[in-house]
Amino acid sequence: MRRLLLLANPSASGFTGASYRDVVSVLSDSFDVDAEWPHGPGETRELASQAAADGYAVIAAMGGDGVVHHAANGAVGTDAALGIIPAGTTNVVARIFDLPKKPRKAAAAIASLPSVPTRMARIESTFEGETAVEYATFAVGVGFDADVVERAERRPHSKLQFGGLHYAESAISALLRDWRSRPANLRVEIDGVRTDGVAALTQVHHPYTYFGRVPLHITRGPVDGLAVVVAEDLEIHRSAEIFARALLRRPLSERLGAPVFSRFEKMVIEADPAAPIQADGEHLGRFSHLEITPAHHALLVVRDPGACCAESER
Repeated sequence: MRRLLLLANPSASGFTGASYRDVVSVLSDSFDVDAEWPHGPGETRELASQAAADGYAVIAAMGGDGVVHHAANGAVGTDAALGIIPAGTTNVVARIFDLPKKPRKAAAAIASLPSVPTRMARIESTFEGETAVEYATFAVGVGFDADVVERAERRPHSKLQFGGLHYAESAISALLRDWRSRPANLRVEIDGVRTDGVAALTQVHHPYTYFGRVPLHITRGPVDGLAVVVAEDLEIHRSAEIFARALLRRPLSERLGAPVFSRFEKMVIEADPAAPIQADGEHLGRFSHLEITPAHHALLVVRDPGACCAESER
């Protein structure tokens, strides 16, 4: 019988003892299950990485996008597949791949769905002489978006209680207080094209959102590679129109000061002063130099190969 490691986050908003027992029971019908409740992101990655090295077939993350992100970073580039059991606030990755919303059904799906090679974004950041590498499953935010994530994380209880509304409130607060008149400090080069801005939001898959069931559309259709929108400034009227167009699936334009690159192979950003960065809603700190590239087929994910986006292009 194939081995499966279940990494569960009991602090996730949708986690209950009953659902956890149900998940273990369902998975045990098809796998030899070991279960751990990691104490923080670092231990989640270490356990996932060790499980992959030990030959586990599946590493299942039960919780929100945080535990999925860190389990994925532990499993990236290995033969272990990532299984996703949504039990968090927004469960963005589970929504993108159209996985069952209930933990018990998601656990059952892990036994029946294939392991599909799936694209990620590779992030190499440098700050004060130290370089770090991270992978994102669905999005990378630089500047404003990362600041919003950092603000939201300062009030974890509000995040658990209000979910997308908490992110929306954090975004509006950050915009009105600190960002609407901030000068561009990001020098962005995308496949040889240069632009300046205060924020850059990269999509790995299309669409995604922190705001519950309301998706934000940077591009008209599925992302083939990585897509990014660069905000040259965040004046109130411009920010409102950008957000409205993203909600209504209308294309952004140069006129809005928000150029969109629907596919790129390499983005380099120099930040002066240093800027914040987030991946999958996880605040990663600050950077002065950043490189983002698509990592095609970087991670095996247990999912329907037809859900969300075609990953067979490369």
